[in-house]
Amino acid sequence: MAENKELKYNEPWILQRADPFVCKKDGWYYFTASIPSYDCIALRRSKTLDGLKDAEEVVVWKKHESGIMSKHIWAPELHYLFGKWYIYFAAGEAENIWNIRPYVLECQGDDPINDEWIERGKMQRADDDIFSFEAFSLDATIFENKGKYYYVWAEKVSVGPQISNLYIAEMESGYKLKTVQVLLTTPDYDWERHGFWVNEGPAVIKHDGKIFLTYSASDTGVNYCMGMLTADENSDVLDPLSWKKERYPVLKTNEELEIYGPGHNSFTVDEDGNDVMVYHARKEAEIEGDPLYNPNRHAMLMKLRWNEDGRPVFSYKD
Repeated sequence: MAENKELKYNEPWILQRADPFVCKKDGWYYFTASIPSYDCIALRRSKTLDGLKDAEEVVVWKKHESGIMSKHIWAPELHYLFGKWYIYFAAGEAENIWNIRPYVLECQGDDPINDEWIERGKMQRADDDIFSFEAFSLDATIFENKGKYYYVWAEKVSVGPQISNLYIAEMESGYKLKTVQVLLTTPDYDWERHGFWVNEGPAVIKHDGKIFLTYSASDTGVNYCMGMLTADENSDVLDPLSWKKERYPVLKTNEELEIYGPGHNSFTVDEDGNDVMVYHARKEAEIEGDPLYNPNRHAMLMKLRWNEDGRPVFSYKD
């Protein structure tokens, strides 16, 4: 297929938009991301992927003034499932800013830009699940396999230092889980433990019968990088043994190209159907202040290629 000549890869595409998420439906591309002020959720759309960078940004929801959903509005994702549009995001409380939990918005119409959004509250765990969302939880994504929807998220446990793991469960509805959570991955390796012990920011792409789940590791500075898990689409994705974890990161800082701390990605396709990864990264190695509050994480695009074994190739080379 012809390649999209307008798109520029591995350079800032949409400035100061971390945790970028793109989905495509009915000929429209939709974009959302963390806003540097962490106080609202905004959407933009375009008929072309390149057009998203200049598209109007519409705020569809603003944070509360106090209580839940009033601080640290992070990493929204827009998904269409169970016949409705949903936005999944994480938020803290003004009274306890690190009391981060996952929340859900539901659109009351077919137009996510202009129709009303209502709050469905905190994501509901399965009836027999006593663990999920009791601690710091964020970065939920959803994927479909064999007609079922699965919810994957990061949640911290306290074992000495707080450790951020990735969990998975099947969904019963757009705002409730059907099954008890299962641990997918914990920060096993040194490259997942810089600053903090972190696995977060999951994203899924399927290809040739395989499910590839990328995630981000370490703190949000130059050590931020991407790992990957792989499962067969015919396997039981709720069985941790169905997933194979890569020993080394699949994408990391490239000082020569001045791309620092790549991660928290999503996947889409260009207008010709070619796979594209959307991710954020910084252009400077030295970060002023706390990396979490430095706004200079920019959304970028990467051509996603596939090797002869049907595995994704994450390369900064065009």
